[in-house]
Amino acid sequence: MRDSSAERPSPRRRTRLVPMAGFSLLALLLAACGGDATRTPQNALNPAGRYAQEPHDLITIVLIIAAVVFVLVHFLIIYSVVKYRQRKDDDGSLPVQIHGNTRLEIFWTIIPALILAGIAVPTVQMIFSQMDEPDDAFVVEVIGHRWWFEYYYPEHDIYTANEMAIPVGRPVRLQMTASDPARDPAQGVIHSFWVPRLAGKQDLIPGQMTYLNMLADEPGRYYGQCAEYCGLSHANMRIRVEALDDAAFDAWLEAQQAPAEVPADELAARGRELFGDLGERQACAACHQVWEGDGGRTPGTGPDLTHLMSREEFAGAIHDMTPENLREWLRDPNSMKSMQYEVNGIGMPDLDLTDEELDALVAYLLTLE
Repeated sequence: MRDSSAERPSPRRRTRLVPMAGFSLLALLLAACGGDATRTPQNALNPAGRYAQEPHDLITIVLIIAAVVFVLVHFLIIYSVVKYRQRKDDDGSLPVQIHGNTRLEIFWTIIPALILAGIAVPTVQMIFSQMDEPDDAFVVEVIGHRWWFEYYYPEHDIYTANEMAIPVGRPVRLQMTASDPARDPAQGVIHSFWVPRLAGKQDLIPGQMTYLNMLADEPGRYYGQCAEYCGLSHANMRIRVEALDDAAFDAWLEAQQAPAEVPADELAARGRELFGDLGERQACAACHQVWEGDGGRTPGTGPDLTHLMSREEFAGAIHDMTPENLREWLRDPNSMKSMQYEVNGIGMPDLDLTDEELDALVAYLLTLE
């Protein structure tokens, strides 16, 4: 016969397992206490507007119901284990079976159905509320590229990238799509726009238009990212939303509508020339627009740079907007962000610039305020 005692943990081992389990539970609880928005800027449990608050409230209701069911079920399990555990004086007979008890089976079928129906009603209401276009919505068009987001303000003919400015307290209607594969097959992938504190997720699909509402209750900088794997630099496709009060937002719109100024500085003027003509190499102006007021604004395949220095970050919002970072980006883009340019023409190419050309181009870019 096998010694059953050999299969049981020793009392000493059980004593060691208790504090280990306690420490594990404590670590789990502490991990759930990261409520500081500066340390968790993409915390969906810290909503900052109506379109994030509504899903949060629904999740809270569902969580409470699930917690009640969880506690009730586990209480019944523990109660049954304790009450009907095997005892020394048991005669080996089975407890009374309830299989075929029509009343009980109806009861535990109806109760979950009622719970699900109760959850379905506010869920459907919230879905319609989230998707309805607000009457006074501010419209922004969003185009997902590999790997950055382009923003167009149709009422003001403004193009920008990576950082989107919105007015505080006013609903914003995002009209979203992804780069059309008919124009550029390498760009035809699905992206997903997600700023957790302002709204839920919504896919951007090539050739289709999707919509998302967002609203910020307070001024601030809100963080997000592409939430749909879209290729090599998916993790480097970030979103920044700047919520501005009315005066600041009006000033931002006015500044963004102004054309770029032609630089008077000699080095910057040389950079402007290089921007439009790099000889046999691909010129910057082939992909990037710097609008100087001549004709209408036409987007390029790369981000609009007319007011580049008004942004805090660049390259998919992963690098701070500093002269040193701009120079390194122009010198060797692949060292700062994974690209596939040599394979299928996606991203910023390495233009093999000389030190003098780098100095001139950086000097020019710094004038684009």
